[in-house]
Amino acid sequence: MAKKAKESVELSTPSVLAFERKLDPSDGLFCAGVWDDRKNGSSWRKLGLVAKSVRGTISNRLKGKDSSDPAKLDAKVEKPNLQTVDVCVLPSDCDTLRVKFTLKILGGVGVPSACNVMGYKAKLQETVEGYKKAHGFSDLSRRYAYNLANGRFLWRNRFGAENLEVSIARLLKGKSIQTWTFDPTKWPLREFGAIEKGVEELASVIDKGLRGEEYVLLEVIAHARLGEGQEVFPSQELILDKESSGKSKTLYSLDDVAGLHSQKIGNAIRTIDTWYADAAEYGPIPIEPYGSVTTQGTAFRKPIDKRDFYTLLDNWILRDQAPSVDDQHFVMANLIRGGVFGEAEKNKD
Repeated sequence: MAKKAKESVELSTPSVLAFERKLDPSDGLFCAGVWDDRKNGSSWRKLGLVAKSVRGTISNRLKGKDSSDPAKLDAKVEKPNLQTVDVCVLPSDCDTLRVKFTLKILGGVGVPSACNVMGYKAKLQETVEGYKKAHGFSDLSRRYAYNLANGRFLWRNRFGAENLEVSIARLLKGKSIQTWTFDPTKWPLREFGAIEKGVEELASVIDKGLRGEEYVLLEVIAHARLGEGQEVFPSQELILDKESSGKSKTLYSLDDVAGLHSQKIGNAIRTIDTWYADAAEYGPIPIEPYGSVTTQGTAFRKPIDKRDFYTLLDNWILRDQAPSVDDQHFVMANLIRGGVFGEAEKNKD
């Protein structure tokens, strides 16, 4: 008796679905020196943090009757607003900040690190392979390279600088095999303009790394000439219990060296989403499933508009409804970003 053919099983979103990030930066560590010595790595001094205690004034917005009662305001002003904060400043004989980190580019885009539905995994990888044949990762790689060239990862340290320079070296077995140097002031932050030869070459290297064709490790060194003794800005730590820390602001350091969190550097590199509806007004935003920007207090890709990552991915994988090319780039950039994207069992019909 012939065996019955297996019935096709309709795909559904796995309850376990996770992806590892493919752009893997280290923390960025701070050093201080003189602009004219930026080619001499041995002359740079590691920057530490300093605790500063200050007596501030009452400047917060007053509520209710306090705002219209001069006596109550005077009483508040008389009370000292004592604060202890971390600060990081250049020495009095140094005018330049150096930020150094490494960036590893990993292959295997679209291959889940965890997935409990094999049919879904196969369909996902088939879809990613189709995208790679049609578009490759060149468009995304150009944007990542652009954000390295423009020094976006310096964040607040980028602004107010007299001079800026970003040097990038590709490392193999601990040695530099290819280098690029950029002037970030030539590369605007609000748009992705014309791509010059150096950025194109860097983008090609990133593309090969994402494809898994070559091992790619980049060393990024940025210099910002800010002025002698000027304050610089490491990442701020999230302290849930501020009373126990004794500080109202705690900055990040690694082995007593001030620096930027790897997450903050990664956020800057993946600030490439100009495919959302309000991009002309707000410029590039970080790749996030809902286009969330905490500083704006909003999500630019709300599910109601059907252009969030989950809706686009489900339509593409489960319903064979391919998004527009721009939204395909957005979906792939989220897979490169990595994360846990499974659907909880209680949310399924």
